[in-house]
Amino acid sequence: MNICFLMYPWDEIDPENDTSLALIHECVKRNHGVALCTPANLTIRNSVTSAFCTVVGRMEKVPSGLKSFYKQAKIREEMLPLAGFDVIFMRANPPLDPLMLNFLDSVKDDVFIVNSLQGLREANNKLYTAAFGDSHSNIIPVTHVSKNKKYLVQQIKESPAEKMILKPLNGFGGSGVILIEKSAMSNIKSLLDFYVTNSDGTSNYVILQEYIEGADQGDIRVLLLNGEPIGAMRRIPGSDDHRSNVSAGGSVAKHTLTREEKALCKQIGPKLVKDGLFFVGIDVIGGKLVEVNVMSPGGITYMNKVYKTKIQCQIIDFIESKVTAKLQAFDRRSRLRKEVEDA
Repeated sequence: MNICFLMYPWDEIDPENDTSLALIHECVKRNHGVALCTPANLTIRNSVTSAFCTVVGRMEKVPSGLKSFYKQAKIREEMLPLAGFDVIFMRANPPLDPLMLNFLDSVKDDVFIVNSLQGLREANNKLYTAAFGDSHSNIIPVTHVSKNKKYLVQQIKESPAEKMILKPLNGFGGSGVILIEKSAMSNIKSLLDFYVTNSDGTSNYVILQEYIEGADQGDIRVLLLNGEPIGAMRRIPGSDDHRSNVSAGGSVAKHTLTREEKALCKQIGPKLVKDGLFFVGIDVIGGKLVEVNVMSPGGITYMNKVYKTKIQCQIIDFIESKVTAKLQAFDRRSRLRKEVEDA
């Protein structure tokens, strides 16, 4: 199997905690061909969609540790056609680059893409969660999405809660997420000015969300594969930050999914699979779905450490099964076509 990771540059990888590196490491261990490229390195040559790739050389003996593997890996640069890969694994950091998806549209029928392009288009920002639908309203906190500052102020005043969460629609990694309180309405208005209005006169959408009690104790990151949970951890905010994202200084701890959380996963799993969102990270607080992360969900290395497991093995097993099924379907169709042609 040949797999291309569409992600950030090789030299920006964190060799100790990087989920993408854990996946690459597992592929190399299985002797799969591995390359990676950034969205900026996509190109078209003679009407063929290609990429300037960093190719990871095969190794006779693959180091067991990620840090050693990263240090010893031999890489080279080469332009390669994307349709020549069996899999394209999307690991680019948000925000989503629409032009990147336009490049990939030309190879989506030839290559198994994780996650699907249509799924990424629909779910790349927080609207996917906010508009999950009435049938899921019991698992989503009360949410408002708008760029109308008067409307947003009105919702804050009318909310029965004293606190709410404000965040930019296209933020990621906990960036821009703030806690607001009714007791500071004058500050709230200036914050909305800052978040909504740009210096050039344009405006941004923001999300105003019900504050869930217990959020100060952190959230639950759950990784789902093909609609089923395969790992979970509690993310605990740092002492001087309300955000629980590890990138914002939070820490992690073991977590066993509650019956409520398992029911939530079961409720949203079929839609994720239907939308081609096979590898997803969700954030849950108090049994409520807060975010769906579809571009480069992380947490594998942290979960592996606290549970002494190897979640990446399950993911690569799944990808191998999808590629095998795709090849078997192609072979079957080829045999049947020949049977018809020879009749």
